[in-house]
Amino acid sequence: MSDATGAPTLRGAAVGRTIGIGLMYGLWKPRVLGAWRVPAAGPVILAVNHSHNIDGPMLMGTAPRPVHFLIKKEAFVGPLDPFLHGIGQIEVDRTTVDRTAIGHALGVLADGGALGIFPEGTRGEGDFASLRAGLAYFAVRGGAPIVPVAVLGSTERRGRLIRGLPPLRSRVDVVFGDAFDASAGDGRRTRKALDEATLRIQAKLTAHLESAKRLTGRWARLDRT
Repeated sequence: MSDATGAPTLRGAAVGRTIGIGLMYGLWKPRVLGAWRVPAAGPVILAVNHSHNIDGPMLMGTAPRPVHFLIKKEAFVGPLDPFLHGIGQIEVDRTTVDRTAIGHALGVLADGGALGIFPEGTRGEGDFASLRAGLAYFAVRGGAPIVPVAVLGSTERRGRLIRGLPPLRSRVDVVFGDAFDASAGDGRRTRKALDEATLRIQAKLTAHLESAKRLTGRWARLDRT
């Protein structure tokens, strides 16, 4: 749901969360760890690894707060276009500096909302090995803490009925980390400051992912494959 200016609304994201809860818990068995680490109020950025298409919906259905995700414009096709806008998600053109998407994302943070970002920019190994500067920009410019999130288990096995999805009723772990401030605390917003913030963020996210794998027992499982 968007307002008269096309900006996403909290009400829309709340509807999306309700739908996400029903679908994710109905189709799979999410195990959520550390959700209490997400600030109960105020602006926050949830930075999640991205290795499968269900990672975003899984976070929407398991996060303790409604989430507005930055989603590539290619996903807004056919009936998904009004649906995604209706549940408060933000369409972004990755081929250019999308000032409309940037404004909407900063607006979410200014209103004290939760912004979901895939820091790697696209689906891949989900290991935070290649981060774009966008996450640092929103964290520094929006004055929002970052909560690292690891979604694990979405790519371990393929389902029998739908090969492109994890097996139905299989377990998917969602692990929330400690919130942290990405800025250096000196108020700088220069390119150098954002590059430095990106390196700090990458170190934090990578450490959380490794910790989450050990916590869930998936580290040893991956070592055997």
